[in-house]
Amino acid sequence: MREQGIASGSRQEGEQQFEAALRPKRLDDFTGQTKLKENLSIAIEAARQRGEAMDHVLLYGPPGLGKTTLALIIANELGVEIDLTSGPVLQKKLDLTGMLSNIRDRQVFFVDEIHRLMPDVEEMFYSALEDFRVDIVVGTGPGARTHSLPVPNFTAIGATTRMGMISAPMRGRFGLLLRLNHYDVEELRGIVVRSASLLQVEVDNQGAEEIARRARGTPRIANRLLRRVRDYAQVRAKGHINLAVAKTALDMLEVDRFGLDEVDQKIMLTVLDKYAGGPVGLKTIAASVDEEADTIEEVYEPYLMQLGFLDRTPRGRVGTETAFDYFGIPRRRVASPQPTLFEP
Repeated sequence: MREQGIASGSRQEGEQQFEAALRPKRLDDFTGQTKLKENLSIAIEAARQRGEAMDHVLLYGPPGLGKTTLALIIANELGVEIDLTSGPVLQKKLDLTGMLSNIRDRQVFFVDEIHRLMPDVEEMFYSALEDFRVDIVVGTGPGARTHSLPVPNFTAIGATTRMGMISAPMRGRFGLLLRLNHYDVEELRGIVVRSASLLQVEVDNQGAEEIARRARGTPRIANRLLRRVRDYAQVRAKGHINLAVAKTALDMLEVDRFGLDEVDQKIMLTVLDKYAGGPVGLKTIAASVDEEADTIEEVYEPYLMQLGFLDRTPRGRVGTETAFDYFGIPRRRVASPQPTLFEP
């Protein structure tokens, strides 16, 4: 078991090193998200000209779209250091106090999964974001006293996949709220070509486009698929990736032409076949495919909706005609309604 844990940790570390090597360092090298980049470039340049800390930034959107990469780019463009942490790590007020006590002037402080901050830690974070101070209670009972410790002006960057879980007071303390959207095939093709160049892998435009088409609109997945196709090309195709090589490698990985994996297909077959296209509630789908409802809603559902395979209605999820055609399932009527009215 211990050896398996070490192997798993090594693979995870390898994936992280692989992603870090491919991350762009400048905003100009960051592909896609045009409006977001324009807003960021203006805020960065204004902060540089004034010699001040940039306003706090909240980045939100599905996982794998580049929130951490953008935080690193912002720090790089500002020419300052960055401290990285996450909501689950900051379990106690003392954890946050310890990190903020080491903050330097105009530094970037990045908090991933900011929606998972504990309530008391979040309240302490308010004063740091707004007034650049941390309030510490010394002592207990009638003798307790509150001491305010000043914090240098800094730029907080929060990242979340669940904007709805961010409280209104927290959202109100961020000057820039920026959403990252899924990438189109052409943008992902550019990312694949750039990554292949960094990895010194030969790939033509058709091969890169095939990888991009199956990457679910997500750069992280595109780079991961590129890594697997590179392995196949090295062993079976003399290292060159073209359309035929990309198709064969991705078919071996059981990634279909829209990038749908096993869970995606289970979700759609549950809605289309088991429940005749719906409407069916999210919790019912989750129980049928043995997956968490939150995971389906955050990770799988947005892409299925983007493809036009799934719709949300007040009564539940509904499969579209496009989905019936793609999966080759004929429509049929159901005698009794499956979901509870207004089931989420």
